Amino acid sequence: MNVEELVRESLREQALEQPPLGPEFADRVLAMRRRRRTRAFASAAAATAAVVTVAVAVPLLGSGKDEVRLASEMNRSDIIAHPGQTPPRDLIAAGDTALAAYYTLHRVERSAKTAVNTRTYSLLDQKTGKYVKTAKWSFVSVAPGMRTAAVLEKKLPAKRIGVLDLLTGKVERWIPAARGVGSVEFSPDGGKLVATTYSENPDLVYKADYDSDGDGKKNDWMPSYDQSHRTGFYVVDVGSGTSSWGGVEKETSESGGVNPRQDFSFSADAGLVYSGLTSEPSEQYYDLKGNKVPEPAKEKYLHWYVQARLSPDGKLAAGDFAGGAKTTASEILDPYTGKRVAKVHGQQLLAWVDNKRLIAWDIEPGTNEFHNRLMLVTIGSDKVVPLSGFRKGDESGGGRWTPVFARR
Repeated sequence: MNVEELVRESLREQALEQPPLGPEFADRVLAMRRRRRTRAFASAAAATAAVVTVAVAVPLLGSGKDEVRLASEMNRSDIIAHPGQTPPRDLIAAGDTALAAYYTLHRVERSAKTAVNTRTYSLLDQKTGKYVKTAKWSFVSVAPGMRTAAVLEKKLPAKRIGVLDLLTGKVERWIPAARGVGSVEFSPDGGKLVATTYSENPDLVYKADYDSDGDGKKNDWMPSYDQSHRTGFYVVDVGSGTSSWGGVEKETSESGGVNPRQDFSFSADAGLVYSGLTSEPSEQYYDLKGNKVPEPAKEKYLHWYVQARLSPDGKLAAGDFAGGAKTTASEILDPYTGKRVAKVHGQQLLAWVDNKRLIAWDIEPGTNEFHNRLMLVTIGSDKVVPLSGFRKGDESGGGRWTPVFARR
């Protein structure tokens, strides 16, 4: 007889030695609860806990399985860095912020004149702590806690949103999206999704008689900047799967203009959504029905292309780079005035780690913007900590990877 069988037999013998509870037992417990006698309540709670322990312990012993823990939780080191890895192979994290996934971009030609810029994701496997490439998804957003991701299938606009379990790698359920979705993003608390709707694939590119990369050759692949097929957004309750759609009017160059892919994101309190604009005022906010509204006071000076945005306590804002293309400094702003309060290392501020530290792209001195790596930077300090290896090349060649961060 092995250990599990001995424990099971012992529990069975103890249960048989207990006298029967009697038909009036439940009434007595309820009566004691109503009278709120402290000692009686404590005794009942202890008896209940004992029953639950017996009921649960046997299946756990029988299965031989330990309690499930996520790889992002098991290593709680303040800094988990792999400066020799690019793209990363093993978990990267700082504080409660982790690299949940990353993607590379590849062009898939549809015809002689049209193609699609396609993302290939590598997601953190919560069993192994390693990033695993998958070709299933066109878009991925990872929820706080990093147990769940929202995913879209390859063909865009997608007609459903998948809720993916990052531990099992399986889609738990599908949320229908009749209008066709091109992106998804979780709210800061993970309870809601904003899903941007498009009538056409927002990643379409066309051959144009133009030299976009400066190599002296024309006929480059380019998005159609003069038109957007964005129609609005869904706000989805993740728990129930219910959603509401808000249509938005088409932006023009006079009202700010938008790129072919210009996805919506939640405001800091998830009470509004916003979208970037290609010119001033840089961002446009909407209520959850799709009506234009003024920006929140503390988000007035944010820029959609600076991903870090507000610090966790809301007292600081991540600003733009503070110089030319080869700078290694970015601004930290007062969110209410837009005035610079500090400068910090980093070419582009990506995510806050806490109220003093951020994760940024940083270039190697003497090189250019195509040679950068993830770096942990600190306000008021020259100390920097490399988190990844250097990226090389440009996006169109597939040599660069783009990070997706989440709270762990």
